[in-house]
Amino acid sequence: MSLYHAEISAGSLMPAESRKVAQLLLTQPTPAQWDAAIQDENILQKSAATARRQAHLIRKRLETLDAKGWEWVAYGDTELCVQTLLAAAIRHSRLLGDFLCDVYAQHLRQLERHLSRHSWDAFLADCEKKDPTVAGWADSTRSKLFEVIVRILTEAKYLDSSRTRTLTPPLLHPQVSHYLLTLGDRKTLRWMDYHA
Repeated sequence: MSLYHAEISAGSLMPAESRKVAQLLLTQPTPAQWDAAIQDENILQKSAATARRQAHLIRKRLETLDAKGWEWVAYGDTELCVQTLLAAAIRHSRLLGDFLCDVYAQHLRQLERHLSRHSWDAFLADCEKKDPTVAGWADSTRSKLFEVIVRILTEAKYLDSSRTRTLTPPLLHPQVSHYLLTLGDRKTLRWMDYHA
């Protein structure tokens, strides 16, 4: 099995859509109820293909958490929701976690203020050494992955904007920190908390 996958390219954290999916998951829907909510009721208010794609990605991320995480995404304040979604995205995508660890945290240590496209290309070159399948990713996929990861870090307030890409690391929400420890997931905690 590959270490890295490109599924994250299907969308950023999508907090508004994720709240709706989390609320649906809390009802423990049957496959028929899931399809009805996403396709017939169109709870995400998207075209059919986009709704299916985004709902699938969000569900895969949220399923790395438990019901407590879903409740925070569904009903928590914005900061708690977004940081929980970032934890879920990292748990779903090793690529995102390694980027935070190997590039973002390193930039902070070296007092570099901006995230460059060059650092992304160098990161992917390192990823190819760990997982040869990365070498087969098309240039368009590589560019899309960078755009989505930048959007994720902007939504989570790790970057000021997707245009300037200035590093603005937030303080990790204490509830999220405690939650990851209760899950026994110190790795995601380290990836999210540059102080750790």
